Amino acid sequence: MNYSAADVKRLRETTAAGMLDCKKALDEAEGDFDKAVDIIRVKGLKGITKREGRTTSNGLVVAKVQGNLGVMLELNCETDFVAKGDRFQALAEELLSHLAESKNSDLDAFLASEITPGQTVQLAVETANAALGEKIEIRRIAVLDGSPLGIYLHRTSPDLPPQVGVLVQLTKDAIDVGKDIAQHIAAFAPSYVNREDVPADLIENERRVAEETARNEGKPEASLSKIVEGRITGFVKEVSLIEQAFAKDAKKTVKQILAEADTAVKAFHRFRVGQ
Repeated sequence: MNYSAADVKRLRETTAAGMLDCKKALDEAEGDFDKAVDIIRVKGLKGITKREGRTTSNGLVVAKVQGNLGVMLELNCETDFVAKGDRFQALAEELLSHLAESKNSDLDAFLASEITPGQTVQLAVETANAALGEKIEIRRIAVLDGSPLGIYLHRTSPDLPPQVGVLVQLTKDAIDVGKDIAQHIAAFAPSYVNREDVPADLIENERRVAEETARNEGKPEASLSKIVEGRITGFVKEVSLIEQAFAKDAKKTVKQILAEADTAVKAFHRFRVGQ
């Protein structure tokens, strides 16, 4: 044997491959460390194509705020076992740090950017894919910059990393309000900031559904218009953040809470793993 236990240990640390795989690679490389690294990468990357069709319904959400810059990233894997692992979580933090540095909110451009000299984000993910033996992918990213932010990460299970993440951007800083609104968004999952943001075609579709439902319920023709508009109003309130009843005080709307703090929401992002 022309390699030592220290070489096996070093190869494991470099590639995150299993001990047996490292020994086999060193055997095949006749003790040449760099060649052994290449062997493991080639074998691992070959396995990626076999995993392409697999679903990645597990994973985590990471996020952080630096001044008026907020970034968030969802990294997916196949099993919660990998999601709990230090290697997977360290990769997520490394990717998040690069996202904060690049401030690149376009996923394709982010994947093509270099996280280290000569290594793109996509290659870093594929290397982890090979090392961990599961399909790993970045599902989505978010970057908010230029004004105060609130952040909230939620664990749906104590033994799992955060599965829900929220970034909310305010027009003006307000003590605790940013976090409170972020927690509210995590719980109530609004789709838009206000009613003006709701697409007209979505409202029209809801109107058609509401009218058809009312007719099927046997509502009188003379009352249809009022009933339909009432249901549309309810729908808009349900999907519009500022019109929702505030999670911590249902007697007030989110809009009222923001007004009391002399601020408003400019934008938000809510990620939930697998959704």
